[in-house]
Amino acid sequence: DPQHYAPPDGPPRPAAPQYKRDLVGYGRRPPHPQWPGGARIALNFVINYEEGSENCILDGDAASENLLSEIVGAQPYKGARHCNMESLYEYGSRAGYWRLHRLFTERGLPCTVYACALALERNPEAAQSMVEAGWDIASHGYRWLDYQNVDEATEREHIRLAVEIQQRVTGTRPTGIYQGKPNENTLRLVAEEGGFLYNSDSYADDLPYWNTQYGKPLLIIPYTLDNNDMRFAQALEGDRFFTYLKDAFDALYAEGAAAPKMMSVGLHCRIVGRPGRALGLARFLDYVKSKELVWVCRRSEICDHWYRHHKPCAAKL
Repeated sequence: DPQHYAPPDGPPRPAAPQYKRDLVGYGRRPPHPQWPGGARIALNFVINYEEGSENCILDGDAASENLLSEIVGAQPYKGARHCNMESLYEYGSRAGYWRLHRLFTERGLPCTVYACALALERNPEAAQSMVEAGWDIASHGYRWLDYQNVDEATEREHIRLAVEIQQRVTGTRPTGIYQGKPNENTLRLVAEEGGFLYNSDSYADDLPYWNTQYGKPLLIIPYTLDNNDMRFAQALEGDRFFTYLKDAFDALYAEGAAAPKMMSVGLHCRIVGRPGRALGLARFLDYVKSKELVWVCRRSEICDHWYRHHKPCAAKL
């Protein structure tokens, strides 16, 4: 909405037609984010912690999980357990997570965790290690479910449970949320909950932006489905992941000489936590560390920075 973004210079922005979707954004002159230290790019790594919260008839679901695993073309088993699928997910929480934990902590690099509350609750040692590492833990909802056809009351209750469980397990409530598979009610329910500072169920920009549809402005920090290991889930080598991440980083780093942006990288314990893919991630981490003017940060830090330096023009926060 042009009233919530005043371009720094140049001709006035023409008014766009009224429409429920924002197809305009910042336009030709996005704001300079003024990242700390004059950084040319803000780089945020996200570990999606989902294992133990996926579809499983042990949790009363109608069928087994079928998404994001090593099984090509997996189909849900209605009314039955899928033992292979379950053990592939269990690898993520038992082994893959700890490999990612070592990759980041040994290099002294921060990251964000998108944590499904039920998964956190079922592995308190992993939750404890996230807190000890100083990572920020955003909510990934109560469970790793598709909320497209979930009724509003159930989704509201799941958001409440996600906050309550994370508060109990980690000692702090989440201030950011990525539901992951939302519906058109999700953003409103997040805003109504009242305690979230940002939502990441968007892929619409290279910079954070404000949503003012539901009263008090809510910051949107866009996430990524391209810089994401889910696209390489059934590739047998880590080189493709490294090459894509490097190309995305190099492009944004070059742009950052004049117009800095942010870059998110999505990771899954059961995918890139496998040894053959982890090496590609390790190469990228070392490549990033060799560069100057890179702000490797937590998502909460991006949120704090935007609230301090880029408030909406007409908003009361």
